[in-house]
Amino acid sequence: MWMFILASWVIYFSLKDHTKFLFSLRNSISLNHWNTFRNSTYPEAPPNPEISPTETELRIESIMEKLDQLIPPRPFTNVSSTTSATHSRATLLSPRDTYCRGDQLDVLLEMRDHLGRRKEYGGDFLRARIFSPALKAGASGKVTDFNNGTYLVSFTLFWEGQVSLSVLLIHPSEGVSALWRARNQGYDRVNFTGQFANGTSPVFSKCGLTLHTTAELCKYLDYRDQEAFYCLKPPRVPCEALTHVTTRNADISYIRQKEWALFHRSNVGVEIMKNFASIKVSACGKNKNIETKCRLGMKSPFPSGYSLKRKWIAAFCKQIELNETKTINDCLKRKLIYLMGDSTLRQWIQYLPKMVKTLKYFDLHGVGPFKTHVLLDAERHTLIQWKKHGHPFITQSLFSVKDDNYIPREIDRIAGDKDTAIVITLGQHLRPFPIKIFIRRAINVQKAIERLFLRSPETKVILKTENTRRLFDNAEMFSDFHGYIQNLIMRDIFMDLNVGIIDAWDMTIADSTNNIHPPDYVIENQINMFLNYIC
Repeated sequence: MWMFILASWVIYFSLKDHTKFLFSLRNSISLNHWNTFRNSTYPEAPPNPEISPTETELRIESIMEKLDQLIPPRPFTNVSSTTSATHSRATLLSPRDTYCRGDQLDVLLEMRDHLGRRKEYGGDFLRARIFSPALKAGASGKVTDFNNGTYLVSFTLFWEGQVSLSVLLIHPSEGVSALWRARNQGYDRVNFTGQFANGTSPVFSKCGLTLHTTAELCKYLDYRDQEAFYCLKPPRVPCEALTHVTTRNADISYIRQKEWALFHRSNVGVEIMKNFASIKVSACGKNKNIETKCRLGMKSPFPSGYSLKRKWIAAFCKQIELNETKTINDCLKRKLIYLMGDSTLRQWIQYLPKMVKTLKYFDLHGVGPFKTHVLLDAERHTLIQWKKHGHPFITQSLFSVKDDNYIPREIDRIAGDKDTAIVITLGQHLRPFPIKIFIRRAINVQKAIERLFLRSPETKVILKTENTRRLFDNAEMFSDFHGYIQNLIMRDIFMDLNVGIIDAWDMTIADSTNNIHPPDYVIENQINMFLNYIC
């Protein structure tokens, strides 16, 4: 009997070590920092064959190939050879004295450099918009790149009145190429500092998504989803004592010195159509109404709608006006709503009590602006919760990591039913890091949603795209070009899921807010779109 027990013990630990070895070996090929697996906040276990890291790696590489084709390297010698908004030409195709509401208006752009020479390749990052200040109206335009220095900009004339046209050159193609190359070169544009509890005196230590050091590390790893966060282990303090993290932007750049001229304030967001007069749009007897109610699974076109008198009007579905407290209360009755993401979604939970007076804050005793926020209406059994997404999260405010989790893990904890809704936004805090981090996170979220739908197909899931932000923020870290690429990735990955889309990107372009935290009327429009999906 003793020999049998001894033999079983040897076999058990041999197999256990063998499994660990295979897992670490296959992952060291795809992630060079994925080597030793200890001090994890997740259980040590081999990956589920149905959620193969190899499959995820193949998907990431496939998306990277598409992006590299979309953003090829462009030559740069000096600013004079780059795209110039002033010297480029815009031509209105088939001009008329009067246009009808619902018509499409097309503009042909011919891009030239600062010496007036015709550009022979595309890749410029442009932003097109129509607007009527008197009507507080706006809508984005669709840009088609012919990859030869010419572009077609198409506008749908959604409303009547005097309409102005705008096309901004946000970055020339040479600047786009520099941003793409720089983004994917390093992880160290942001310094993370971890706070470890040590009696009454906290201990601080360097942390990050990767740490290139031979020193002993605390490793906070999600094995299944291959997410990682590290800290230098403080002396005589256990890794489990990490309680808070804060960040600072590092004085590190991968933009070459001569390329920085491309991101000078005078060269970012320059108007191409500044000499164009406004056009007149009339009703012309056209009054086509959309009869299909907004519902989950609908494909969101671009532009997905327009703003008129600061109210968002969807272009692909019929919205129900939910502007009375009773109507909204009826909609929210017995609802469990989980908001997962960054502070642009936290704005919802801050604005909702202004719309619904019966919603009251419930204090969970957290600290700082990024604690978990909860709204309750006990009488109607309504609960709304906002929780920040997991690493990386960029803020100078100290935030707790004790209740921290990646969005896929949060989704896995929700049972779901017909009265449960989840809203997810992802992107702003990932802009300063290589794009593979974002792609992996988006794939992991998609898989978590698929698991949720298996156990609860009636649960409602809505994705809020990124907001645009100020044009003159640190372009290398936070340019809207990064957000634009991330939006393309999100649409590709979530294309076949039965989810709703709140196109905050389109909304913030239409209203030209240029603020990562747009004003209340934009937040109200986003929430109204959400309510239309769940009610």
